[in-house]
Amino acid sequence: MKKTYYQPEMETMPVEDIKKLQDEKLVRQVRYVYDNVPYYRDLMDKKGVSPDDIKGTEDLHKLPFLKKDDLREAYPYGLLATDLKNCVRIQSTSGTTGKRVVAFYTQHDVDLWEDCCARALVAAGGTAGDVCQVCYGYGLFTGGAGLHGGSHKVGCLTLPMSSGNTDRQIQFMMDLNSTILCCTPSYAAYIGETLKEKGYKPEDNKLKAGIFGAEPWTEEMRRDIEKSLGLKAYDIYGLTELSGPGVAFECEEQNGMHINEDHFLVEVIDPETGEPLPVGSKGELVFTSLDKEAFPLLRYRTRDICILSREKCSCGRTFIRMTKPLGRSDDMMIIRGVNVFPSQIEAVLLNCGYAPNYQILVDRINNTDTFDINVEMDPADFSDTPKTITAKEKELQNAMKAMLGINPKVHLVAPKSITRSEGKAVRVIDNRKRLGINI
Repeated sequence: MKKTYYQPEMETMPVEDIKKLQDEKLVRQVRYVYDNVPYYRDLMDKKGVSPDDIKGTEDLHKLPFLKKDDLREAYPYGLLATDLKNCVRIQSTSGTTGKRVVAFYTQHDVDLWEDCCARALVAAGGTAGDVCQVCYGYGLFTGGAGLHGGSHKVGCLTLPMSSGNTDRQIQFMMDLNSTILCCTPSYAAYIGETLKEKGYKPEDNKLKAGIFGAEPWTEEMRRDIEKSLGLKAYDIYGLTELSGPGVAFECEEQNGMHINEDHFLVEVIDPETGEPLPVGSKGELVFTSLDKEAFPLLRYRTRDICILSREKCSCGRTFIRMTKPLGRSDDMMIIRGVNVFPSQIEAVLLNCGYAPNYQILVDRINNTDTFDINVEMDPADFSDTPKTITAKEKELQNAMKAMLGINPKVHLVAPKSITRSEGKAVRVIDNRKRLGINI
């Protein structure tokens, strides 16, 4: 198989040259941020570190962290590093847990971001001859804008569908012979489910690849989507705070996402102590943007837990790889003292033959955590007797306990009774928050 890259000189750069490039960029970026961002300059001054102390990546640990709370405190302009007249766009997070995080972009920032997304598309087999259907949300959300721009850079015919209106999505997909699908994995699963209901088989569409991200998903869900849509499913990773999707992307090996190290410096830290950990350790991802002009973040704590690898990749790319996020250190649920991640529950469901249509409900009653999981049944099983359904609930409950070390109450519910998502799926309803409990 011929290896193809969007920017081969960067994507296959020798590791020692990557390190040298990062050293040079970090020194320059720290000086730029110190001189132009008073908020971060104050953090550096309080820690007793100056730009002169940073000689290269080996000094990265001397710099203070940035957290999402800092971004909210500095809202809206406190972390802006250039005159507003130099900015051409903003993007923003959803703001579901507080003030929105607003990220600014110069044209240079947009160009680099779109290059990163173009790398992801080419790694998934994208060419100028492809039809790329972008079903991520447009607007303030970064998903649509990033993949849209990357698709243009590659030269694909771009369908700017945004999310929702699944009937129209399918009409355009079939009529215009879409070959690449970009959306959240939960929406990809829903499209596959809807195609099946309409009588389509996977071979009826022309899709060859899907680029799915913006929410956690498991290997089991990947295989399920690949089967239902007849494509190869690629993961993509990004954060609005850093630019958006395209910080890291999968190649044909589907064994970890290559981080665009010429633009982003990555480290893994102990989430409790903040101490840097060696490559291969499980810990929290921390990113430093090396090229951003408008909104350059140094040592930004993502709260995503993963493992980095420098193992040689068969695709020829030399960028370090990250696993899929293995959970988050901040939205991880602690139920009766046990750490629980939704991805674990999803893995059990798929392994037991259930579609990933579920919802987790957590509450606290009489000072005790309650833990319920609603799981949709397949339409073929909905006619089962109550006794059979109860037996299946018990079987699934035992599988959950084996995985989680804690016993939830599993409820098999009617098909289509859990609200479908056309954006990020709402997997968890944690009612303990109404009690002021810091989960």
